Amino acid sequence: MQLTNSARLSYRLMDELDGELLFELDQDPAVMRFLNGGVPTSMADINNLFIPRMMSYRNQAQGWGLWQCNKLDDGQFIGWILVRPMYFFGDNRDDQDLELGWRFKQIAWGKGYATEAAQHIANCLPQYNDLNALSAIAVEDNLGSISVMKKLGMQFVKKAHHQDPLWQAEVVYYRVLLSTQNK
Repeated sequence: MQLTNSARLSYRLMDELDGELLFELDQDPAVMRFLNGGVPTSMADINNLFIPRMMSYRNQAQGWGLWQCNKLDDGQFIGWILVRPMYFFGDNRDDQDLELGWRFKQIAWGKGYATEAAQHIANCLPQYNDLNALSAIAVEDNLGSISVMKKLGMQFVKKAHHQDPLWQAEVVYYRVLLSTQNK
């Protein structure tokens, strides 16, 4: 899957050579607040945990992975959008329900970049996948992410404990069902 530019952003599927960008993003305690209480990620964890994990679900043909987001006006890296099958690291992996996630630098917050990027990518995904839904999760206090979910047309589904190999928390689940007209 290739992505065209959106109004203000360009996109590239990240790979194992993007460790420095991933590290840079994860150094801001405010960015990491709702993921681990604000602890910056070490370069060792980027190389030994995060990149292998990303590469395990990366599938360019399907559009799965982390989509690097760069501002068109100056090329600055501002964050990424996650795309992978829902429950990828659990027993109930669902390739017809893709999880969307996002992590952006503070300089991009409140400017609509996460919504623009997630919506642009979400609009492209049904062309490459047999999808029934798009979903997202966040801790309940992460009002910024929940706002993006709602702007994507997602509705609250449930509150539950989420656990995967790198993260566990009480989270809220949001989902938008895709009509057959969108396929």
